[in-house]
Amino acid sequence: MGTMPVEVRLPTLLRPHAGGAASVEAQGATVGEVVADLTKRYPGLSGQVVDADGGLHKFVNVYRNDDDIRYLDQLDTKVDDGDVISILPAVAGG
Repeated sequence: MGTMPVEVRLPTLLRPHAGGAASVEAQGATVGEVVADLTKRYPGLSGQVVDADGGLHKFVNVYRNDDDIRYLDQLDTKVDDGDVISILPAVAGG
């Protein structure tokens, strides 16, 4: 059973790694699979979105629709047709 592509919205900071696109499509049943597909298509995003251990980079927040995945199942958060994944730069506290 194949998965449908979902829209992944990229912040301005990451767009150069995806050919300048504001949003791209990636496939997967979970946010982790979508991110893996995204970094396979756009290798420059790899170190920007996930760290060397494959976990979410601390400098980005990832949302499924309007929900921060850190409060859901993180990279195991399920993705459905029509969902939008948004990658946003984390705002540093200070």
